[in-house]
Amino acid sequence: MDWVKTVNHAIDYMENHLTDEITLADIAKDAHLSAFHFQRAFTLLTGMSPAEYLRKRRLSQAGADLLNGDEKVIDVAMKYCYDSPESFTKAFTRFHGFSPMQVKKGSPIQFMNRYTVRLTIEGGCIMEYKIEQWEAMDLLVHAKDFHAETSEKEVPKFWDEYYENEAYRKIPGYLGVCAQQKTDSDEFRYGIGCKASDVNGVPEGFEIIHIPAYTWAVFTCVGPMPDAIQAMWERIYKEWLPVSDYELIPDYDIENYLPGDPSSKDYVSEICIPVRKCR
Repeated sequence: MDWVKTVNHAIDYMENHLTDEITLADIAKDAHLSAFHFQRAFTLLTGMSPAEYLRKRRLSQAGADLLNGDEKVIDVAMKYCYDSPESFTKAFTRFHGFSPMQVKKGSPIQFMNRYTVRLTIEGGCIMEYKIEQWEAMDLLVHAKDFHAETSEKEVPKFWDEYYENEAYRKIPGYLGVCAQQKTDSDEFRYGIGCKASDVNGVPEGFEIIHIPAYTWAVFTCVGPMPDAIQAMWERIYKEWLPVSDYELIPDYDIENYLPGDPSSKDYVSEICIPVRKCR
């Protein structure tokens, strides 16, 4: 998959629907991706979430409408999908530094142009990875559903809750597993746990996730958590996937947290993504 082309196509879609009620699931569906993978790719390639991009572009256009026209504040608020003039005024003032009425009277506005994502070749930084064939396997995880738009904040809290639970701590929690929904939902299932063969039975609060046989790209991350693994995810999408002979299979992905001190500069972890040769 050409991720740069896909994200630019999604930007076109959002630009064409700035005045329409659209969801993350709508944008991802148009891009032929799960909401989770689209959210991740867009955020890593642009530096902001799809929701943040939509919000800033709408407020930018709203400012231009009020500065250059005779439209009422309430009409502009409704035009750009705000439920009330009050919520619009609050968001508008935070973005522009002036209220809608002040802008109508001539106060300056902030303007954000639409984004265009381009691939740039930089550096000669080495990425350590290997391609491996894995048989199908079962993972034992404590899992819950997350919304793609809020997962960046909620998943770390989920890890904290896992280690605060005495019963869960008895299960080796060294794997973080994203299991994609097979629907248009913006939710995905995320689990913390281990290989099912590490434990006898299925303890209360846990479930089995079956991972099909895939070819996997396994990336080595070195450095303290969570910075090292977050930086590697960014490099995978910005540097490896756009030029690799492999493309991502948008299904499961696994983070493997190896033994050691996660706060150490020498700590080693892995990102494992299912891939196939580009067609």
